[in-house]
Amino acid sequence: MLLLSGPEPQRSLLEEILLEAFKDSDKRVLCVLGKPESSQERYTQGAVEVVTYMTSEELETAINASDVIISRSGYTTIMDLAALEKKALFIPTPGQYEQEYLAKKLSAQGLVPYVTQDRFTLDALGKVPLYSGLRMSHDQIRFSDLFAHF
Repeated sequence: MLLLSGPEPQRSLLEEILLEAFKDSDKRVLCVLGKPESSQERYTQGAVEVVTYMTSEELETAINASDVIISRSGYTTIMDLAALEKKALFIPTPGQYEQEYLAKKLSAQGLVPYVTQDRFTLDALGKVPLYSGLRMSHDQIRFSDLFAHF
């Protein structure tokens, strides 16, 4: 699944890169453009099924049905993918230092690989199986410590 988001023109630049890379794919690829301001449309571009946007429920279903998510490394996306325990490949938005930091940190921890937008190739997907993926571990939260100061 290709999950696009973020500010223009970077969102559209990544869209072009990914659609070109996956146009002849032998795998089923769903691309969600993240354009809620437009009407919901579905079409095919090469081997990729493209959807302009999805509701939260549709998006959760599509993410759950996907083996790997290629997306930006924004905090909300990371939390959503961790809650759904997904494997991912992150492409931080250029100039978004928080996304770059989070992508590097998660990669260094062995959770999710990342690649910069200008260096993306399909070969980057080969790194995904080498990483453990995202998951939330609720047993790591010690609420007694969290609220000890109150």
